Amino acid sequence: MTLPDAPSNPAGTDRTFQVDLRGLVDLLSHHLYSSPRVYLRELLQNAVDALTARHSLEPAAPAGSFGIRLYADGSVVRVEDDGVGLTESDVHAFLATIGRSSKRAEQVAEQRGDFIGQFGIGLLSCFLVADEIHVVSRSARTPDAPAVEWRGRGDGSYTVRTLRASARPRPGTTVTLTPRADAGEWTRPAQVWALAGHFGSLLRHPVTFDDGTGGTGVAVNPEPAPWARAYPTPGARSRALAAYGEEVLGFTPLDTIELDLPAVGLKGIACVLPQAVPAGRRHGHRVHVKGMLLSEQADEILPEWAFFVRCVVDAESLRPTASRESLYEDDTLAAVRDALAERLRAWIARAAASDPDLLARFLHAHHLAVKSLAVHDDEILRMLLPWLPFETTDGHTTLDEFARTHRTVLVTSSVEEFRQVAAIASAAGLGVVNGGYTYDRELVHRLPEIRPQTSVADLDPATLTAHLDPVDRETELAAAAYLARAREALAVFDCDVALRTFQPASAPALLVDSREARHERTRSQLAREQEGGLWGDILGALRQEAPRAQLILNQLNPLVRTAVAIDEPELARTSAEALYGQAALLSRRPLRPAESSLINRSFLDLLAHALRKDN
Repeated sequence: MTLPDAPSNPAGTDRTFQVDLRGLVDLLSHHLYSSPRVYLRELLQNAVDALTARHSLEPAAPAGSFGIRLYADGSVVRVEDDGVGLTESDVHAFLATIGRSSKRAEQVAEQRGDFIGQFGIGLLSCFLVADEIHVVSRSARTPDAPAVEWRGRGDGSYTVRTLRASARPRPGTTVTLTPRADAGEWTRPAQVWALAGHFGSLLRHPVTFDDGTGGTGVAVNPEPAPWARAYPTPGARSRALAAYGEEVLGFTPLDTIELDLPAVGLKGIACVLPQAVPAGRRHGHRVHVKGMLLSEQADEILPEWAFFVRCVVDAESLRPTASRESLYEDDTLAAVRDALAERLRAWIARAAASDPDLLARFLHAHHLAVKSLAVHDDEILRMLLPWLPFETTDGHTTLDEFARTHRTVLVTSSVEEFRQVAAIASAAGLGVVNGGYTYDRELVHRLPEIRPQTSVADLDPATLTAHLDPVDRETELAAAAYLARAREALAVFDCDVALRTFQPASAPALLVDSREARHERTRSQLAREQEGGLWGDILGALRQEAPRAQLILNQLNPLVRTAVAIDEPELARTSAEALYGQAALLSRRPLRPAESSLINRSFLDLLAHALRKDN
């Protein structure tokens, strides 16, 4: 059986994509736009771009002669502009072809940077709240151009017809939406007014709103941006900018930094947060592009270390993404980020040089942010390191004050190590800084770059024990039996026991044990358990003499003096375990299961001994 030959078609057949408009609108609503409210932003944006094109045709027209009018009465939403308008061919090309933008037309291609939108899909956002879009437009490019009506429907169909010029006496465009019943949340007059102010408060063209109650239109943007206004004095300007920052960001700024980057047409303010924020937590910034609000969460405009400010800016040359809700990452944005970072550094430098009170309040709230910056910025390091607060054996103080008292600064590698030795090191006259917090150890080690007369070293257990006074020989011999029993009891923890005298006398014991030593002992223990085989050979090759922990008993403490005189072996063992457990708890490091068990057992044994003695 033979099959018939298939028809020959070596070149194939050209076909066009079929677009399901309802599916596309659903895609936009769930994956491109964050909320249906963006429909009004898109309509405002189209109107602004049309006005920009109209001004390029009539550059001599007085400022404010062309504007945007909004109308919402609950039954319709209407946006009317005095822009460049559309011809019938424009309507077919730009309203009925998804993905093509009038901003890419040849006649305005050279002015592309003057427009906000660049993607040609904004009008589709109206289908998020309406099933039909009605557009009436008249072109300003063609004298005596007729008016054109376009009706687009959510099922993908549309109609176009030409109207008499009297249907729209002046050039421009009117877009009318009849909201769906389920879109009332976004199309009520009060909501349209709020959205207009939200998105368009800094637009450079006049925008008015009419709610259909018979009154005159109310200005949405009655004043220019606060940084574009004239003020009688620098102080008045500073107060006005701070008040604006508080109004739009919701907090009273510690200070306000004015931002101005003429190369990209960026102006705005950075408001310093009055309270600390978690390290690395990046706040969103309000970014406007040519006056239109792009995003309230644009964290990409500043570097990660600048989480102590929130910005409100308006820029000319930054590119929005397709959704126009964030910024496109390109070389321009990277350059803007670097330039704004330099403005923040300059503000810190001015505060350090001329306003110590402001600097102190800033560092009190944001020392962690400054520390993260100082690690990578030598200029900030030299300027602010002496003023940064650290936790030390002298309390919370600046490195400058601490270094005046201690020519040699010791720094711990962890918080638990600092807490373990702080009281005893302080009593011994040692100057120790807690290096366990983020950036602190690295920064303290750079202190000699600022103060060459100060030396910095990591705290070594031997350094601390060398400052503890030995007991006399007679006392040592008298306590020998107790110390031997204590070493035997604590051998399971690789812990030696010694008797010394140190302040404060209220501390019965000190457990000297670094994190590195514990890790080494754990590795050695694992090697012993894995004797033989490839894994055992690898661990054996890495094995070295594991450093032992040391429990140092304080002869000045009355409890210790009583304990070392105990003759009963079991009671001596139990008391040594209790002293170890108490010292381990005071170190505030995580306890191993065996240590937790020891603490519970020694407490119960001592309690039982006390009860037997009473009976």
